[in-house]
Amino acid sequence: MDPTFFARGVLIGLTVAAPVGPIGLLTIRRTIAHGRVYGLVSGLGVASADATYGAVAAFGLTAVTAILIGARAPLALIGGLFLIWLAIRTIRARPGSAATDEDRPGLAAAYASIYGLTMTNPTTILSFAAIFAGFGLGGGGGLDAALLTLGVFVGSSLWWLGLTAVIGRVRERITPAALGWVNSVSGTILLAFGIVAILAALRVV
Repeated sequence: MDPTFFARGVLIGLTVAAPVGPIGLLTIRRTIAHGRVYGLVSGLGVASADATYGAVAAFGLTAVTAILIGARAPLALIGGLFLIWLAIRTIRARPGSAATDEDRPGLAAAYASIYGLTMTNPTTILSFAAIFAGFGLGGGGGLDAALLTLGVFVGSSLWWLGLTAVIGRVRERITPAALGWVNSVSGTILLAFGIVAILAALRVV
């Protein structure tokens, strides 16, 4: 067992989590609208999905990889439709009542929904495979692969912990009018991401 696999996993987890895409935007918006805890739980859902794909690459589960890549189109379609649904809800959200809105899902639903959304992008596993290959990792199995997977989860979680902490500190300064602007902008961007995902699934782009 090589303990450096954990450290390298943490670095990889941070690297994969840092770029801001639709998932990051959704997590930021949830933090602003519903608070730091809600945003962090959503971020942990992303970290869990990263760790899941990381485990597939770390343990060299080529059969699972082939299945996920083969299902890329239908998964992208599902993810795109889900993004559009979230975009519409975001745009229609009422500023000033978001924290107590009865339509807001609970923490478990927040975790599960963003985990599922992240998992609809199986090409993420190609990113992990490429990174692992660059580091000379992956496919080894055993405790080293387990440490690598754990490191990915911890690294990704640290990113979301830091990001939601920063957003949470400025959240109280955001007025209802500003929150309405955030909802409109983030909802529009999420809608665009959803449309692009659907077009990609249909091989139009």
